[in-house]
Amino acid sequence: MSEYRIERHPILPPPTSETIPFTWKGRPLAARKGETIASALFAHGERIFSYHHKDHAPQGLFCANGQCAQCLVLADGLPVKACMELVSPGSRIEPVDGLPELPKVGAAPGIRQIEEIEVPVLIIGGGPAGLSAAIELGRRGIETLLVDDKHRLGGKLVLQTHRFFGAAALVWAGTRGIDIATKLETELRTFPSVRIWLQSAALAVFSDGRVGILAEGTRYVLIKPQVLLVTAGAREKSLAFKGNTLPGVYGAGAFQTLVNRDLVRSADRLFIVGGGNVGLIAGYHALQAGISVVGLAEALPECSGYKVHKDKLRRFGVPIYTSHTILSANGKDSVESVTIARLDKDWKAVPGTERSFACDTVLIAIGLDPVDEFIHKARDFGMTVFAAGDAEEIAEASAAIFSGKIRGLEVARALGRDVGEIRKEWYETAEILKSKPGATTPEQVPEGEAGVFPVLHCVQEIPCDPCATVCKNDLIHLCVSDIRGLPVFVDRGPGKGCTGCEKCVTICPGLAISLVDFRKDREFPTVTLPYEFLKESIEPGDRVAVLDTGGERLGEVEVIGVRAIKANDRTLLVKVRAPKAIAKKIAGLEVQEAAVGKPLARFVERTADDTIVCRCERVTAGDLRARIREGARDINALKAVTRACMGSCGAKTCTPLIHRIFREEGVPEGEIVDQPKRPLFMEVALGLFAGSHDDVPGGRP
Repeated sequence: MSEYRIERHPILPPPTSETIPFTWKGRPLAARKGETIASALFAHGERIFSYHHKDHAPQGLFCANGQCAQCLVLADGLPVKACMELVSPGSRIEPVDGLPELPKVGAAPGIRQIEEIEVPVLIIGGGPAGLSAAIELGRRGIETLLVDDKHRLGGKLVLQTHRFFGAAALVWAGTRGIDIATKLETELRTFPSVRIWLQSAALAVFSDGRVGILAEGTRYVLIKPQVLLVTAGAREKSLAFKGNTLPGVYGAGAFQTLVNRDLVRSADRLFIVGGGNVGLIAGYHALQAGISVVGLAEALPECSGYKVHKDKLRRFGVPIYTSHTILSANGKDSVESVTIARLDKDWKAVPGTERSFACDTVLIAIGLDPVDEFIHKARDFGMTVFAAGDAEEIAEASAAIFSGKIRGLEVARALGRDVGEIRKEWYETAEILKSKPGATTPEQVPEGEAGVFPVLHCVQEIPCDPCATVCKNDLIHLCVSDIRGLPVFVDRGPGKGCTGCEKCVTICPGLAISLVDFRKDREFPTVTLPYEFLKESIEPGDRVAVLDTGGERLGEVEVIGVRAIKANDRTLLVKVRAPKAIAKKIAGLEVQEAAVGKPLARFVERTADDTIVCRCERVTAGDLRARIREGARDINALKAVTRACMGSCGAKTCTPLIHRIFREEGVPEGEIVDQPKRPLFMEVALGLFAGSHDDVPGGRP
């Protein structure tokens, strides 16, 4: 169909072959059935979706989460978000160039009665927390309505092809996120008391205790819940730098949506900004999809994500630049290169350290903000409201699953149901699953050179226990009482030791366990390593580069076996024959050649001051600084003069950046007056409230 399609993936099943026709700028194209407009366009190499009405700047995908309107296109003459709208057969898709013209309408519709529904529980968000909570409510037969703005349940779980960390017995640690999503949805759909509305966005919470819902994209409904549970997840933080609005600059969630949900190879050469778990995992997902990862820049002296994720990227050949920041994304109509520089102790770029790298995509993964506006408004209006998952506190998805389970029981209890005592240990476990990475210790290489045994390359305290639960001989223990302890191998001696079953190697979410076998050859033992790339990319007889935990090259060795069995859940086991001097140090295979990460001969410098803070209204940092230096302290005043915060994203993207500019100008946080948050929390066609969609083909408002 297209050179940008992913036809084969090491983890994901083959995509559907069923296609539907549509046109882009009059050109006939084909989309996969159930695909969004954005993914269909990316699959055909289209990166520019529209042009801003103020300066004709090209615009493309940004959040892919319905939180902004950077991907606006015209579908059959109507403006829609390309990341949220599915392709309809025969759709005529056009770029927006300037302000779109309003469609012509006939006579004004009559007064429409707004549909109102009362429910015991309304859940906003069908991600891991919302699904877990709804399951607990469904088990107790409590009537529940769950709404989610996507066309499938699971939230970010449907983007996660890697195995999860956490507790195996409680949150499926060692299982892939995509499979956890399926397990949760399958169980939820067995409960008739739970109704599910997909493609249904929550618009606002009102003072009368009602919640406005754009139901299934076609009608406006007011929901009156006895209890509101907000599990709406998080939105990605943005970053102000030169060229930050070029097509090709977007968030990690958008990237994973394209690659892992829709199987679209959205880049050829990728550069990542941000070394948390999101950025590190996105780099791994890119490599699995056949995308070159040029490098990763992290402003802190050390990556904040799990060390096993960082080590994995380094072993696969991705350069990581700590204490570095992005200076600019460079290109005319889309990203052509990125420029970074080292930071000093005062967080200033050090002159002379600039480096540029050729790339077509810059991935921004600098953290998340909770989608919590519904919570605050509900509390303001005295509603009974709970929150779980990232909407309550940013943490890993495993924590969201468990907090959703607890919150579901709390909601049932608030409705007067007898749920028994919610155990204190559950709350303690919830906090453990939310915990940040702990201490890192030097790797201890085992001394033995006989028999077979695992080498545990995990040296950082994180909440994770699959390796300790899977060993049938109970040989792997956690060195402290909870799941944050480092795993240690306990050799019980002849007849009671490791049998080489390889289960610990395959289940480790960090790919941080190797198996060393001296039984056949004491001088050249066999080393078994996990491998999650296409089987055709490696075969017996190949010579491969092997690396240690930190990504240092140890040498080249011969592949003597590649094992793929159903029990290993899509993780290949690669066996190499290695000299005993390096065998126990081997932690992985080089996947990407070092040449991919080489910088350009000269760095690229952008001279135009185009650092955009408000993407929707094209307001620059210079515009805002001038007003702040004149004495502005009220963001409402900045809005009135510059139009910052007045765009279609509802100030979600630019408000944190404006606060940063205030800080840079030396204004204390206590002097800043925030703008009020008023309904609606997202843009919606006004005609929908009048029922004008009833006469529109396909039901679009």
